[in-house]
Amino acid sequence: MSRRTLDRVPAPVVLVGSGTAMYVGAAVAVGLFATVGAPEVAWLRTAIAAVVLVAWRRPWRERWTAARWRAAVAFGLALAVMNVAFYVAIDHLPLGTAVAIEFTGPVAVAALTGRGWRERGAIVVAAVGVVLLAGVALAPGPGHDRHDVVVGLVAITVAAAAWAAYILLGRRVAAAGSGVTTLAVAMSVGAVALAPALAAPAAVVLTDASLAWRAVVVALLSSVVPYVLEQVVLRRVGAATFSVLMALLPATAAVVGALGLRQVPSAGELAGLACVTGALLMTGQLRRRTPPPGTPPLV
Repeated sequence: MSRRTLDRVPAPVVLVGSGTAMYVGAAVAVGLFATVGAPEVAWLRTAIAAVVLVAWRRPWRERWTAARWRAAVAFGLALAVMNVAFYVAIDHLPLGTAVAIEFTGPVAVAALTGRGWRERGAIVVAAVGVVLLAGVALAPGPGHDRHDVVVGLVAITVAAAAWAAYILLGRRVAAAGSGVTTLAVAMSVGAVALAPALAAPAAVVLTDASLAWRAVVVALLSSVVPYVLEQVVLRRVGAATFSVLMALLPATAAVVGALGLRQVPSAGELAGLACVTGALLMTGQLRRRTPPPGTPPLV
């Protein structure tokens, strides 16, 4: 689809398409975990996406200062930790639950960097949502493994913290310009940093064409396609409206989880999702008055 065609599609539809691609990619990744392992799939996603973005942007053509290198390294490490922790989490938690809890990272950034009552209230609303989601996840039930759930909750908390760091670093990168090229280098840094621990076990995908193809699909759907579509939205609506539209994504993840993974949310989970979505709307409304210098993509 050409840029001109995309520009005729309503911005909310484009962003939902971005989120759908990202979470369908996550659903495909879940199917690989039994064979490859969640951390290894996360590394493959980062490494393959890095190759695609580097080939596209060709960062060696630009001038790289020491400050830009430092920003790319920090950005890449935050990205790598976020991806690995998120994939470990969705190996133990429903996709919709994990995504909703991870969104507390952006809400916390808004609460800590803002000054208004909406930001303070948003973190409280988000916290209520997390308590509801965690409570439902930990509730006794058939086939319930509390240890398994605790691992997922710890992992998604790490992912949320890494996403918060990613947003703060991403704003600096976006404000400095050439954000796409820096992202390509950052992804490469993240892939290289985790390669000693994860590259060897991830190499099993090379022995099976089906596994290799699915790993490529995960990288394209979860990293490359969302980035391109989100840039289309940001170019048209700006960071403030984009922040409001992000509130569509937890619900998108819940729908993908229900349809693709048969993870139908309970009433408690729906209430938690509603709280997190409300918190995102609150922070988005505030940003409408004080927009940030740049909003990084969901990668």
